[in-house]
Formats: sequence, C-alpha cells, structure tokens
Amino acid sequence: MHPEFTRVIQFTLLVRAGGRLREFNFRKLNNPESEQFSANVCDDKGERLFFYLQKNEGGWKLSLAALPPWIVQTERQISEALQEELVKW
Repeated sequence: MHPEFTRVIQFTLLVRAGGRLREFNFRKLNNPESEQFSANVCDDKGERLFFYLQKNEGGWKLSLAALPPWIVQTERQISEALQEELVKW
C-alpha cells in the first residue's frame, strides 16, 4: 500500500492596497471542480479579513462582495501577483 500525498501550496505576497503595503496570505484549496484560493489580510485595526479567490478566464476574481473597498479596488493587482507566484509552482 502506497500513501498518497497532496501538495499543499501556501505563500505570502506583499501588495500595495489602501495606500500602504499589506501582507496577503494565500492557501490553495483542493477543489477538483475549480481552481480556488483562500486568502486573508489584516485591516488597519489589526483584524484579519478572510476571503476567497476563484480562477476564471480573465484571471482571479474575489468571491465575496462584502469586503472593504481597498481590497475590491486592488483586485487586479492581487490577481496579477497571485498569477506571477503560481508560475514558480
């Protein structure tokens, strides 16, 4: 009997959002139907905000609508940074 291993992909990226450099943490979810990442970042009060990104034909899209404007406005930069990091894997 051979054990089966699943590679866990997680990493941190620095992205300028809301007028400052912020640390976004990403973890790839094992979802056979679609490529998806969970992500989190701290706000100005130090509280952690959690959200998901899902891959579509145009890149990575936020899957929660109830996020602060500074996250929604930097969706394109987050998507580009995530895509650049995935080239390494």
